Formats: sequence, structure tokens, C-alpha cells
Amino acid sequence: MIFVISLVYNQTYTVDLHRHHESHCSRPIGPLFHAWDCQEVVDIKNLMQIDAGLGQVVATDTSQIPYYLVGDKWIRMPGYLKHITVGPAGIWGVNKDYAIYKYVAGNWVQAAGLLKQLDAGGDQFVVGANMNDTPFCLTSSATVGYKGPASPLPWTGLPGAVKYYSCGPFGCWAVNKNDDIYLMSLNQDCQNNGWSHIEGKLSMIEVATDGSVFGVNSAGSVYTRDGITASKPEGTGWSNIPMGMLMGHVTYDLGRLWVVSKSAVTMVCTH
Repeated sequence: MIFVISLVYNQTYTVDLHRHHESHCSRPIGPLFHAWDCQEVVDIKNLMQIDAGLGQVVATDTSQIPYYLVGDKWIRMPGYLKHITVGPAGIWGVNKDYAIYKYVAGNWVQAAGLLKQLDAGGDQFVVGANMNDTPFCLTSSATVGYKGPASPLPWTGLPGAVKYYSCGPFGCWAVNKNDDIYLMSLNQDCQNNGWSHIEGKLSMIEVATDGSVFGVNSAGSVYTRDGITASKPEGTGWSNIPMGMLMGHVTYDLGRLWVVSKSAVTMVCTH
């Protein structure tokens, strides 16, 4: 299997995978997911974090400026955020002081609570983690109905401790401070059956609107979870996606894999 990747400075690298790829335990785990062709995103520089969902893409840069992608143009959004998310629950973000905001009619409306990271990819509900790694969930009725300080905002505390948390149609995935990976089934009312441990190590993880799962480990390698279905939400194993540079953040939607390197280079990959 030949993998071709176009890297920064318009260089192209070809890697012969010989149908071998890595799990976190450095063992073959099944057929190659796909070959990805990656191009540098030249219209935006110095991104820190990016999120894609429902055909939308949002991002923040190293100056904590938020952006929204319209066509191939990155439009600056108001305010400053260190983390931003888009999905069935709308567009939400948190700033450097952990304040929570929802994007309503072209403006950020502050919401009660403090979180360091949050995700809008669930079935119209929001999840997140605070500065103490405590996970929280906001029901779909409260999420969709939130318009401002007068709207109720009943955050539900969840068990365990996680530093990064993301949801999709088949469940919610999270990683803790030790890079351990967990999966939880969570409904619109934030009811759950607790966490199930999944083998491997990742420093961040994202679930796409179609249920696909991608993550990055502490060494900057990108992985995807194979075999995820509604009847087997935990999937079957991890496959490495060669990138040619050290990555720090990843998100996926509608066949496009967005990856931000540790040196703030943004790539978009298709297969």
C-alpha cells in the first residue's frame, strides 16, 4: 500500500506501508483504513484547535481568535476563545478564563458555569470538562433552548475524571490526564451507564457527526478507530494515519480530516 502525503512547502512524501500499521501496542490490527491525501491549508495560519461537524468548520488560533469557514474563506468571529466546537448542539466555546459561551444570532451569549473544553457533537446536548477534569453534560432541551442568562442551564456532573471529551451518534469518548481512553453511552437527558475503558493511549480525541473517532497521542501521531457501528460503538481497534509531522489536534467531517500540527500548520486530508 502506497501512502502519498503533501506536506508544507509543497513537498510530497510517499510512504510504503506494506499493509502494516500501528496500534498503540505496536501490533497489526487489521486492514488499512484508507490512504489519505493531505494538503496544507494556506488561507489560515497559526491555528491551535479546530472542530468540524454537520458541514461546518470552526477554529481558534494561537492568539485565541475564533474563525468560521465559509467556502474556502476563514471569517473571523467576535471575541476571543481558547476552544470552540460545532455540531448538532450549535456553536459553543470557552475562553482563557473558562467562561462558557453559545453563539446565538451572530453574538456570543455567556452561559453559567466554567469549563476548559466542551463539545457540541452529541444529539443536541453539550458535554465538557472543567479545570479539575470533572466531566459535565447539558441536556438537549437546555442546550437548544439556551438564549441567554434567563434560560435554565442545569449542568449534570458525570462520574470519573477526563481532560478531553467528545460525543457522536454512537457514544461519547474521552481521555484522562494519563491519556487513558474511555467510552460512555449518553442520552439527551444526560443519563449514562458509566465509562468503559478502551485500550490505547491518546492525548485528545474527537468523534465525528457520522460516528467516526480520531485522536492524537502525546508523540503527535494520529489514529482512527476501526469497526465502529451502532451495534458495536467501541469498534475493533486503532489504525495509525501517517502524517509526516507531529500533530496536536484532529477533527473529521464529511470525508475531510482536519489536522493541526504542534507547529501550528493546518492540513486537510481526503481519501
